[in-house]
Amino acid sequence: MRQTVAAIAAEQAADGALPWFRGGQLDPWDSIEAAMALDVGGEHARAAAAYRWLAARQRPDGSWAAEYRGGAETSPAVESNHAGYLAVGTWHSWLATRDEALVAELWPVVRRGLDLVVRMQLAGGAVGWALRPDGTPDGTALLTGNASLFQALRCGIALAGLVGSPQPDWELAVTDLGTALRTDPAAFADRSRYSMDWYYPVLAGAVTGEAARARLAAEWDRFVVPGLGARCVADRPWVTGAETCELALALVVAGQPEAAREQVAAMQHLRHGDGSYWTGLVYADDARWPVERTTWTAAAVVLAVDALSGATPASGLFADPAALPAPGTVDTPGSAAPLPGSRRP
Repeated sequence: MRQTVAAIAAEQAADGALPWFRGGQLDPWDSIEAAMALDVGGEHARAAAAYRWLAARQRPDGSWAAEYRGGAETSPAVESNHAGYLAVGTWHSWLATRDEALVAELWPVVRRGLDLVVRMQLAGGAVGWALRPDGTPDGTALLTGNASLFQALRCGIALAGLVGSPQPDWELAVTDLGTALRTDPAAFADRSRYSMDWYYPVLAGAVTGEAARARLAAEWDRFVVPGLGARCVADRPWVTGAETCELALALVVAGQPEAAREQVAAMQHLRHGDGSYWTGLVYADDARWPVERTTWTAAAVVLAVDALSGATPASGLFADPAALPAPGTVDTPGSAAPLPGSRRP
């Protein structure tokens, strides 16, 4: 894993940008996932640089572009999952490092992003996936993105408790969103052929316990290829490393660590000699596709291994989502007073 973290770090630009690979595209969600892996590997300065790069590019409305290349916006679309995910990275960084200064620095950025997410919430509790050109939320909600936002809002609530700035609107939003994720499948676009829609509600902690185990068992044969990992799409002979390791995280949450270890082991055929990971394999043709080794694939491996091993204080974020504060309880252990530099409203 140290070698894999070094491979991620090698793709980072001098200004802190953390793209898919050096010279390639950067999107906020995947960049944050890669930054979390850097913190797991002890590369805190690099992780902080990646977060600061994003913070410097946040728009006034709390959003980011969907894609950057060379620091420039190449896809200006506003997507809700990008707006929210810095909350997860910042809380993960706090758990890993207890860097109070970085939390205080990023808190206003996190707050603007999650405030935008709340503004994009639809009447039934789901969150629109994007903003229309007129600034109103698109009425389409995506299940994977909403599950990620469920985790992001809960991390934001934890950060709010840490800095002493309660956000009751977030608590209401995450309660309604959790209800939609658990009880209203019709609220989300039908993308059931994608494995992420299968496991992500479990990974993010919206579906837990026996319901989580039943959900994973129901589609297991549809998505899992024995000995190779998980398909990205049910009807394609294509296994991908990130989806396999995210499935492993969901299995840890569901209390099935041995099955999780099997999946992490199964996808090691994607490992390159320098510790990086190929994105996927079209197993019908025995061909790597796409022909790229992405930082976010490597990061998913690192986060899964950390969750399984408990190697860092941040491992519990993905191993035990129940440890996050429940809606209505913003205080976290050791957070009775706000961090230095913060203030209560």
